[in-house]
Amino acid sequence: MPNNESSVDRILRVVLGLAIIAAGVFFHSWWGAIGVVPLLTAAIGWCPLYSLFGINTCKLPRQA
Repeated sequence: MPNNESSVDRILRVVLGLAIIAAGVFFHSWWGAIGVVPLLTAAIGWCPLYSLFGINTCKLPRQA
């Protein structure tokens, strides 16, 4: 899987994921578990939706 997320995109995903998890804890809702998705995509640097729609925010050349 080639990377398709820039470093800024990854940082925003970490912040968003942590905010969703914090909101879930604050409101005592299991919906906060959805915050794991942006954290995982930021950790691996690849987003399946970006691949589906042909989006690439990564400045590095695509890997074969």
